Amino acid sequence: MPQYTPPIRDTRFVLEHVVGLDRHANVDGFAGATPDTVDAVLEEGGRFVADVLFPLNQVGDEHGCVRHEDGSVTTAPGFKEAYARFVESGWGTLSAPEAYGGQAMPHVVSTAFQEYMISANMAFAMYPGLAHGAIAALVVKGSDEQKAKYLPRMVSGEWGGTMNLTEPQCGTDLGLIRTRAEPQADGSYSITGTKIFISAGEHDLTDNIIHLVLAKTPGAPDSSKGISLFVVPKMMVEDDGSLGARNAVSCGSIEHKMGIHGNSTCVMNYDGATGWLVGEEMKGLAAMFIMMNAARLGVGLQGLGVAETAYQNAVHYARDRRQGRALTGPAEPGEKADTLFVHPDVRRMLMEGKAWTEGLRALCLWGALQVDLEHKAGSEEERQMAADLIGLLTPVIKGVGTDKGYDIATAAQQVYGGHGYIREWGMEQYVRDARIAQIYEGTNGVQAMDLVGRKLAQNGGRAVQAFFKLVAEDIAAAKGVEATADFAARLERALGDLQAATMWFMANGMKNPNHVGAGAVAYMHLMGLVAVGCMWLRMAAAAARLIEGGEGDASFLQAKLVTARFFAERALPNAGSLRRQIEGGADAIMALAEDMFLAA
Repeated sequence: MPQYTPPIRDTRFVLEHVVGLDRHANVDGFAGATPDTVDAVLEEGGRFVADVLFPLNQVGDEHGCVRHEDGSVTTAPGFKEAYARFVESGWGTLSAPEAYGGQAMPHVVSTAFQEYMISANMAFAMYPGLAHGAIAALVVKGSDEQKAKYLPRMVSGEWGGTMNLTEPQCGTDLGLIRTRAEPQADGSYSITGTKIFISAGEHDLTDNIIHLVLAKTPGAPDSSKGISLFVVPKMMVEDDGSLGARNAVSCGSIEHKMGIHGNSTCVMNYDGATGWLVGEEMKGLAAMFIMMNAARLGVGLQGLGVAETAYQNAVHYARDRRQGRALTGPAEPGEKADTLFVHPDVRRMLMEGKAWTEGLRALCLWGALQVDLEHKAGSEEERQMAADLIGLLTPVIKGVGTDKGYDIATAAQQVYGGHGYIREWGMEQYVRDARIAQIYEGTNGVQAMDLVGRKLAQNGGRAVQAFFKLVAEDIAAAKGVEATADFAARLERALGDLQAATMWFMANGMKNPNHVGAGAVAYMHLMGLVAVGCMWLRMAAAAARLIEGGEGDASFLQAKLVTARFFAERALPNAGSLRRQIEGGADAIMALAEDMFLAA
């Protein structure tokens, strides 16, 4: 049976030494994030997910969700009771605004809890996760009436929420949407159409589900510029806040999926359902991106969360499983075989898991801090800098985080050998669950194109130049310290490769845009390598300072330095390879005629 222990000590280390919570006490909302309060969130939140949610992870996978003839959906055994405890404990309210019943904690603190929840039970975590995306859009774009009517009960968790974007004929290309919104005399709209792949679209966890639906009004342009956003409740809400009649929205079916069986991924039918415009007509794309950007960061966190659990289990298995002997001679002569830990290739897989999960955790939490600073920093300059950095790195966190998350899950499965392929050990579920994160909320190829096609050139390249400057300053500071000098030199070379690849795009992309498309994924991973490398440089520098000052857990800090060395020696050299892939251009990729792809 799998097991999971929330990595509280590592989270604390990152929050203190990479994020620097104490350095932001003057930022609105951070004053309440005292060390004692944050410790309580991590400890109690970790205990909740480990005791309540993790035991349901395999249950959700085995039982899935059931759609009934009336269109209602029942979640897996135990989910409804666990959700009630989740709401009662207030875990969903951590970073929500106080005006709607939230605790107004920094987003970075709630992100730490969200990682634990995903690791414990990714399918369960998606129910409140989708509601948070809808809440974010309503907070920014909703009318005062809509906020008052829906947000308090969505924030409390009493009501759920969804994002309804995808249709059978359109995924990434939202301009192909066919769902129609016909204006009514009372100011509402009649929504008609079919949406697919709607996570948490129908379930029995809440009394109501507030759907945010993309649709087109009469006469709207037949492109993404004609999209509007509508709020469509499952149950109508009366003026006094009570629930009224069922709206004309229903679950047509539950998708049969590779993984995340515990989450109800629905085909949603809107048959003249009553909805209300959110924001301005034909300005739905801007509102959608509020949801999408929040979701993309959350999906990047899913890559980390599943990787962490798979990695932990692989470590436990390698400690217990005995197979073969160490290449240097028996490590334990009194036993018939040594543990898997003596084998360098098993160590390689485990070290890659450790280096990337800890590095991605730092990047995700640092990214969450930028979300906080974008909205709450004291000066316009600080807010702009944070917005630039998180805007640039959102596709990187999503794309690289989920690609690496899947790689780590499959490597962890590989450590188990044949047992990793057997359901009872739980590893195959992590592989299946991790796979979707590379696909939804914009496939990772789309993330890469967003990065190179939009984010690099935005505002004259202001964001990427700020990122280069940030990394270069960290490198300069670390060069003069013996413990970090080698890492700094290696990261400097990787940064040089990233800068050279950026210049190559500038020089060649205008001549042939396919060069940019062909190198986009490699560029995304190159930037991710440098970004995670920067996080590791900060962690190594902090560990070295603490060791020199005789502070902290010496073995934990030494492990940080060794893992940083591994990342420097085994991961950072890939920067040169990625740069050469980018500079290879698109000629060979685009040269083959379509009828030559199949040899038959």
